[in-house]
Amino acid sequence: MMTVPNPVRLFHITAIANLAGICSANCLCSKNVGQLVGINYQNIAHQGAQGARSVRSVPNPPGGVVHDYVPFYFAPRSPMLSAIDNGKVAGCQWRQSDIVHFETSVERVIAGNRPFVFYDRNATLAISNPYTDLARLDSVAWDLLTETPRLDGFCKYFHDRMDNPRYVDRREKRQAEFLVKDVVSLDCIIRIGVANEGRAIEVRDILDQAGVSLPVEVKSDWYFLGQ
Repeated sequence: MMTVPNPVRLFHITAIANLAGICSANCLCSKNVGQLVGINYQNIAHQGAQGARSVRSVPNPPGGVVHDYVPFYFAPRSPMLSAIDNGKVAGCQWRQSDIVHFETSVERVIAGNRPFVFYDRNATLAISNPYTDLARLDSVAWDLLTETPRLDGFCKYFHDRMDNPRYVDRREKRQAEFLVKDVVSLDCIIRIGVANEGRAIEVRDILDQAGVSLPVEVKSDWYFLGQ
């Protein structure tokens, strides 16, 4: 079994265009809750995967489907962000500088007594394993997520490599997810990371107008900037 970091950091990505709605709700909402309360999120995800997530059941308890949960990755600079930046997400006009990371931790979100489930790979995959016991966080591939070379504690590489059995499914393991039921209060968020100072100014303005107090930091190691 693998050594679990302490704390276990979590990262949620979304478009800057969604921030006003998030601030108005004072929380990150699941896809289904967002639709119920009328938040028209700008899409940054593969539509095929979204369709699968809308019907993929999670263990009961806590029950429901993946779209009933706010999704977090265990590392920034994700394969999903790479796909967005390379224009591989149909219907998504954004690129990486248009995307922000909300950082929190497992410890902070469970303190709010929200139901949760986590997966050892992308939750969309049929072969991914769900867990509701935090003792099983050692099922996440921490050896891959945190091996050298690192950027802010996480391996800069995630691509699959067929020439090495260790890396044949690295990409899907990098997309292991921690899902929190319905909503995550902005009080649980540690900071918002952005790609550059121009975006930091823009995001701070949005937060100020909404009366939301959260640190906004330029986190170049969370983005693909030639490192």
